[in-house]
Amino acid sequence: MNTEHLRHSAAHLLAAAVLELYPDVKLTLGPAIENGFYYDIDFGDVTLSVEDLPAIEKKMKDLVNDWKEFSHKEVSLEEAKEVYAGNEYKLEMIYDIAEKGETITLYTCGNFTDLCRGGHVDEPRKSLRAFKLMSVAGAYWRGDEKKPMLTRIYGTAFETKEELKAHLEMLEEAKKRDHRKIGKEQKLYFIDDMVGKGLVMWLPNGVTIRDEIEKLAREKEAAGGYVRVVTPHIAKQELFLTSGHLPYYEKDMYPKMEMDDGTYYMKAMNCPHHHRIYQYEPHSYRDLPLRLAEYGTVYRNELSGTLAGLLRVRGMAMNDAHMYCRKDQIKDEFKAVMKLTMEYFKIFGFEKYWFRLSKWSPDHTEKYINEPENWTYSQDVLREVLEEMNVEFVEVDDEAAFYGPKVDVQVRSVIGREETMSTIQLDFLAKSRFGLSYTDEEGSENNEVFVIHRAPLSVHERFLAFLIEHYAGVWPVWMSPVQVHIVPVSEKHVDGARAMVAEFIAAGIRVSIDEADETVGKKIRNATKQKHPYILVVGDKELSGEDLMIRVRGQEEQESMSKEAFIEKVKKEIAIRA
Repeated sequence: MNTEHLRHSAAHLLAAAVLELYPDVKLTLGPAIENGFYYDIDFGDVTLSVEDLPAIEKKMKDLVNDWKEFSHKEVSLEEAKEVYAGNEYKLEMIYDIAEKGETITLYTCGNFTDLCRGGHVDEPRKSLRAFKLMSVAGAYWRGDEKKPMLTRIYGTAFETKEELKAHLEMLEEAKKRDHRKIGKEQKLYFIDDMVGKGLVMWLPNGVTIRDEIEKLAREKEAAGGYVRVVTPHIAKQELFLTSGHLPYYEKDMYPKMEMDDGTYYMKAMNCPHHHRIYQYEPHSYRDLPLRLAEYGTVYRNELSGTLAGLLRVRGMAMNDAHMYCRKDQIKDEFKAVMKLTMEYFKIFGFEKYWFRLSKWSPDHTEKYINEPENWTYSQDVLREVLEEMNVEFVEVDDEAAFYGPKVDVQVRSVIGREETMSTIQLDFLAKSRFGLSYTDEEGSENNEVFVIHRAPLSVHERFLAFLIEHYAGVWPVWMSPVQVHIVPVSEKHVDGARAMVAEFIAAGIRVSIDEADETVGKKIRNATKQKHPYILVVGDKELSGEDLMIRVRGQEEQESMSKEAFIEKVKKEIAIRA
């Protein structure tokens, strides 16, 4: 059975049920989406909530018993206008269909008819048996904030009740792992309305994790021959006109700022600044490849309604770098970035990932630089790299950057969600836009400088969201904000415990101590909730030099070892990033 057809049919059934219960609503459209479907509806003065969904779901189950099959009818523009007189949303879609010269079709099942292009199950009353309505949200008509706000009802549907049950269980697990929930519990970050939506305020625990990830990146980049640079957060309009980001990317940038010496923009990307660094001094063929790296903060003008915790923000620190290379170096440089990305993934324990070659579309030259020969050459090079590295990849049209093709690294999360974790782009435009060149072996100026853009660890915000959910807040020792937590048995043991804290700090171990006037049991329960890797209860014996009794996260049996041996054990785990 075609899953998309199944879910689209369920969207029809949802609309039919809503119309039975709320006859005055105006239906708009209801597509199938990944893992489900939705229908956007204008409820007028009625406010729908999740408490209303069970009644709608029950009506769906009643109606489907009479849904034998879908039938379709081709109608003229005038007939369609008559059917949907009074529904401005359907009329708008009808005019769009007619303007494109496409056929207007109505699909009927049971007593319900809807404007639709098709794609349904053959026997709905048999097929539509495993569905559930999930949530209610607001959605602008056609995604335009200047248009009316509609009510969007989300649902999901599967072929079998067993599949539906498994999916719902996965969603429950996703709730437990939600990075917003864990981020609050572990005091990693917060977003403050007075500061602004989508602008993350990192707390000490979150900064510790960020710093550990950046430390890893610094080490890997130093070993890979990168040099680090730092660039301003803003730049003049001329820079972004030269790069081509204006006008292609202007809607995603913060509005311009008029200053006494010109017009400035907040940077939404680091590459134009890096191109100017490349131009700062002349380069020989011996200097290439030049690899410039920066954890640069950039700003994107995302609509407030699209912001979602750390997954979609307005200010982000990007694990960015640009490689300036000769034409004969492209493949080796691209392979090196892919290998680095896979090394990172191994360290973080990502196993389910694949690559996606995102290409241009010659039918949409308004989105891309119209240089067909460069597109063909660069796409062929990247395809050869993927084939030579023998990795799993797919090809997708019309998803490239405006200046060149890219390879996206797709990751399947532990809760089944597909994410674009990393992006590697090949840029053939910068060399002409910025006049990038080098002196070749003959002493001549060569302007065939290709730029590889890469962010293997994405941006801190998005990457941290993924990691929080990947680990469910159970951080590996090397990343954990607190690696060892010490619980003094009583007030008389606090001074000795503090001295032990100093020893751990001197050894490079992050340690905390609970000096509260509470029972040992309560202190241990509090520490366990924070998911610290190791908990030490310190009393007379431990302070007199006897072996420590170590509570290990996720392990029922305690371990016993000397303080010196334990310090070495933790140091080793940190060093090898276990």
